[in-house]
Amino acid sequence: MPCCDRGASPLAVCMIHFLQGFLIGFALAAPVGPVGLLCIRRSMADGRLAGFLTGLGAAFADGLFGIGAAFGLAAVTTFVALHTVAFQLIGGIFLLLMGIATLRARPAPPENGSPKMAQLSHAHLPKLFLSTFLLALFNPATLTACVGIFTGFAAELRTAATEQSLLLVLGIFLGSAAWWLILSHAAHALGRRLTQQTLRRIDLGAGSIIAAFGLWQLARLALSR
Repeated sequence: MPCCDRGASPLAVCMIHFLQGFLIGFALAAPVGPVGLLCIRRSMADGRLAGFLTGLGAAFADGLFGIGAAFGLAAVTTFVALHTVAFQLIGGIFLLLMGIATLRARPAPPENGSPKMAQLSHAHLPKLFLSTFLLALFNPATLTACVGIFTGFAAELRTAATEQSLLLVLGIFLGSAAWWLILSHAAHALGRRLTQQTLRRIDLGAGSIIAAFGLWQLARLALSR
């Protein structure tokens, strides 16, 4: 898959790598999975910043995968293959715990959001980022998607200069972050129109789905042994 004309200028080549990375990051983040559900739920209940930081944790994980793939795709592929069971086990347990935590959550009404956001900014916001960073980091689906996408760019990455690979990774991070920014703002705008009872139902639905993802992953692991 050639990324550009061989006669293109170095600046044009770098920009193409960056744009490719941006599209990869956006595509990795866009499918609605456990992190997407958490971003929507937290944006509605706790505000745009909580939702965006939730997604930003996943964006950092996508960027980390990008660094690994850009500078050592064969090593990343081998590492994932050797530790598939560990990733499935940790990821499944993490999803189950996140689902249970979401089921137990009690969102404050959007009209009373200011005190809630002040509390989150001091204590809970770093935890929101870290929770989804770890969730994405140990999610086998995300790992498989990253490896699959970068396999198509393997030939280019082997011949790319260091700055071109770094721009590709930067594009992945910013593309993923752009999606989470859009989603968190859209979900927050919708959440402001919902009652506390409706938000609670959203918690129950999102928590159940996230926990089901975890149980399904653990069941697959158990059946494969």
